[in-house]
Amino acid sequence: MSSKIISATVLGVDAELLEVEADTGGGEYGVVSIVGLPDTAVSEAKERVRSAIKNSDLRFPRLKITINLAPAYIKKHGPSLDLPIAISILCATHHINAEQIKNKLFIGELALNGNIRPINGILSMAIKAKEQGISTLFVPSSNASEAGLIKGIEIYALDSLSQALKHINGEQVLNQTPSTDFDLSNNEHVFDMAHIKGQEHAKRALEIAAAGNHNIAMTGPPGSGKTLLARSFPSILPDLIIDEALEITKIHSAAGELKNLNMGLIAQRPFRAPHHSASAVALIGGGTYPKPGEISLAHRGVLFLDELTEFPKQILENLRQPLEDGTINVSRINKSISFPADFILVAAMNPCPCGYYGDEYKECICAATQIANYGKKISGALLDRIDIHIEVPRIKFEKLSSKKQKEKSGDIKKRVQQARYIQTKRFKNFSILTNSEMSSEATKNFCQVTEQGQQILKDAIEKLGISPRSYFRILKIARTIADIENNSNIQTRHLAEALQYNKPGQ
Repeated sequence: MSSKIISATVLGVDAELLEVEADTGGGEYGVVSIVGLPDTAVSEAKERVRSAIKNSDLRFPRLKITINLAPAYIKKHGPSLDLPIAISILCATHHINAEQIKNKLFIGELALNGNIRPINGILSMAIKAKEQGISTLFVPSSNASEAGLIKGIEIYALDSLSQALKHINGEQVLNQTPSTDFDLSNNEHVFDMAHIKGQEHAKRALEIAAAGNHNIAMTGPPGSGKTLLARSFPSILPDLIIDEALEITKIHSAAGELKNLNMGLIAQRPFRAPHHSASAVALIGGGTYPKPGEISLAHRGVLFLDELTEFPKQILENLRQPLEDGTINVSRINKSISFPADFILVAAMNPCPCGYYGDEYKECICAATQIANYGKKISGALLDRIDIHIEVPRIKFEKLSSKKQKEKSGDIKKRVQQARYIQTKRFKNFSILTNSEMSSEATKNFCQVTEQGQQILKDAIEKLGISPRSYFRILKIARTIADIENNSNIQTRHLAEALQYNKPGQ
């Protein structure tokens, strides 16, 4: 007799439904064969399943059993198919009534004693199940709150294989796991802009970056506060909406980043700060079975690259596509997977190898050629995709010792959220959300300037050699500055401030 069980696997950050079929007879007794492009972990499932069934007070069938994982063209990996394989075998050998498992999805890893262990990517599977009209999910208990984020489907939390069998056969019916409430109130931050002495110019630039979703680079000597500014940056970003939180949680679930979380939903915008020794795969994603990298884990949040010039140039060049498109494509022999990667890049760097070029307190010991070569570590194409460039000088004693109360992140955040609200209304009929995403044509339509403003831009192009890309970037930043002030028109002062953030030579 044959049986068919619905399950799922994760490819990238999205899930695909699978059919786990079991058939008995036609070969050597006691042999279990798994077909359908299984990897080593899936092939080893037969040993885990055999022990789990035996330790659940059931007799493993002394028959030839063939397990087919369909569709066969999808490579299956990991131990998450253990439970559906076990249920399929038990159904084929008449331990379970096939009518009781129709339109139900099973997923989970089995321990040798029959207990069910948590897996990655449950949220993606729950989303896919609902899209395909699956009514019921059986998931590991540790994953139940995550699966419960998706409303409209029944979730049953399982601790063991025997518990699943008793529920299916009606011997001990489980209570349905309640839906997980969306809680986005946990948005307190350790770092606050009020903790930073001085650096008002940098704080202003970060406010503009947050309001318009602009990338920003900070250059300054060691100890000037670049890292603290970057770590305080998420505290002024606008609150997440439910769709964004679900998207972020799905990515982190697929990457296995939710294991230590007691809540199902990620309520804060992510802040990722990979070390400069990180590999290309760690940064952009990939691997034998592609997983999200740091840039995807920073989706809808912040990617902070400290000591930018210490990152290998070849790895940094991989950032060009996601900075332009908000996605990263990872190509493998059999498949190309696209990962979301819409983040704000915050970069920090020293002006030279010793770090003190241009510092008024400490003399730079670098040769002119060293300084020139140091700057060449970052390509012009990458720098051209960073909207805001600022200098972060050493803080003077007077500001360090000042007891004057600084503006809190919450106050800055209110202006940022107001500016984002204005942009949402502006672009409601377009497929963009923020000023930084405007095309050249959209910039012309939404960034009209006065004749005096046109003259300022003309002088900047002629005297400073500003490139066409920089021209449109300055208009976008000016538009964001005007939005922060709730001003419908771009004023001359907005353009003048925007020009300050352009990197010389661009």
